[in-house]
This record gives sequence, structure tokens and C-alpha cells, in this order.
Amino acid sequence: MRIVVVGGTGHVGSFLVPRLVRSGHEVVSLSRGSREPYVVDPAWQQVTRVVADRDAEDAAGTFAGRLRDLDPDVVVDLVCFTVESATQLVEGLRGHVDHMVHCGSIWMHGPSDRLPITEEDGTPPVGEYGTAKAAIARLLTEETAAGGLVTTSLHPGHISGPGWPVINPLGNLDPQVWRTLAAGEPLAVPGLGTELMHHVHADDVAQAFSLAVEHRGQATGQAFNVTAASALTVRGYAQRAARWFGRDADLRSVSWEEFRQQTGEEHASTSWEHLWRSQYASIDKARRLLGYAPAFLPDEAAEQAVRWQVAHGELDLPADLVSR
Repeated sequence: MRIVVVGGTGHVGSFLVPRLVRSGHEVVSLSRGSREPYVVDPAWQQVTRVVADRDAEDAAGTFAGRLRDLDPDVVVDLVCFTVESATQLVEGLRGHVDHMVHCGSIWMHGPSDRLPITEEDGTPPVGEYGTAKAAIARLLTEETAAGGLVTTSLHPGHISGPGWPVINPLGNLDPQVWRTLAAGEPLAVPGLGTELMHHVHADDVAQAFSLAVEHRGQATGQAFNVTAASALTVRGYAQRAARWFGRDADLRSVSWEEFRQQTGEEHASTSWEHLWRSQYASIDKARRLLGYAPAFLPDEAAEQAVRWQVAHGELDLPADLVSR
């Protein structure tokens, strides 16, 4: 099949595009810039790369037409964040492509009230991002149910892996958290420390997208959670992370008010967004219908990200603190 991957050099696309090539597909990678993929792979030599500014073309109403002109059988959309953008794409591709696969988020579900969260029983989303992802998923399901474009939506957890910062054990991107754990110093943990986060390696997400393409019949009109097989509590994640540096985590419980004062509003707000949701998503449906089998535990995915940052000088930890 001829497959266009929108956002092909991003977190998931860097792993997905080579998977599709190795499966024998003709692949076109469309991205807004000329940045190289996060992971080097010789399969990219067989990929057609196209540069396009989606935001500008959405505003002009030309983006769907650009994709149609590439004559795909399948469109994989990894970077759609608004209902308006999704609507334009669906209307423009209807009757022209066989299948569109969309990247959503487990934040289409709100704070957990039953675990694990299935695709059908999550609470209503909160916040602009999660609300939009939920609305897009409904739009796609209704489109397919009405006999229009065949669609599938996949909803990853916190996408992790080599090449970019990972959500840390406090649910934010503050590099000081890693320095504190690496040094064995006291780490202030807001709340109980039993809140859950559900990471997933980018290559496992890519696996799920590839399976959705290959198993179109089972994927038609469906939404799937795509995460690691297990989730981590704040304290469990911190303890595992400290061991990467040969340390035991020294965790000190503090109130959210104290945490905000110590951490600063930006990082504290990000922590709240992740920890308040306390999500653990079921992947049973993806396993059953697609054969999804994640290869990485959530802490393994996070460890790859941290080690990559250290190796590339993007996280200033003393090298001798990183266990080999």
C-alpha cells in the first residue's frame, strides 16, 4: 500500500515509518520541517519526504487536497489536535482513501474512577487538549458508522523514548528531578505518591499503528488505548529511576501547596495535570483485535529517554552516577 504519514519525523513517526517500509509499503513522510527522525534507520532511504505547514494549509483549506494529490491508500495522522482540522481532513479524504488512522491520547479520558480505564468507560475529559482528542475520536467513530471514511483512532499514554525529555516521576519535565534522584538527595513528592502515570515507548505506539494498518477489518471504526502493559505509581517510578544511578530514592511527602512553593508554578501545574488524572489504561482491546504486544515496560521506556539525554549532553548528570 501507499501510505502517507503526517508527522513522520516526530516521536512516533520516527519508529513507524521504518516499520511500514520493512513491511513492504510505499511510504511518504510529511512534516513541517526538514528535521531528521529521532532514530537513524536505513529504511528512510526508501521514503519520500514532503515538507508542508499544516497549520497554514488548514487555515487556507488546502491541506486535505495536498494529501489527496499524494494518492495514498492510507493516511496516518500523528499531529491532529483540533476538531476543525480533523473535520477538514475527513471531508477531504472521504471517497479518496481506504483508511485513515488518527493519533489521539489517553487524556481523552478524565481522572480515573475505575482501573484500568477501557475505551468505553473513562470519565469525561478535562482541559482543552483532552476534550479536543475525545471530540475527534467521536467524530471519527461517527464518520465510519455512517458509512463514510474508514477510520481508526489510537490513544497513547505518555510517549517516551530516545531523543526527547520524558515525563519524570513527579509528572513534569523539570530536569532537577533527575539530578536529585541521581544524587540520592531528598525529593519532595506532592500528595500520597500513589498516583499513576502510564508511559509507553514510541516504538510500541508505532507497532500499534502498523497493526491497525495491517488489520484494517478489525480496526475499522474502533478506538484503542495504546500504552505499556503496566502503569507506575509516583513512588514506584522514583524508586526505579534512582536505581539507574545506583541510588535509593529518598522521598519526602509534602502538600500540594508546599510543592508549588518549592517547585514553581510551571512544573507544579504540569505535575498536577498528570497526577490528578492518575490514569492506568487497559490495552486488552488492542491485544485482542490487533495483536498488540508492547515490548517495553514504562520504566524501560523512560530509562531509554534519560540515558539518551545524558549521552547527548542534554541532561547534566555526572556520567559516573549513571549505572551501566
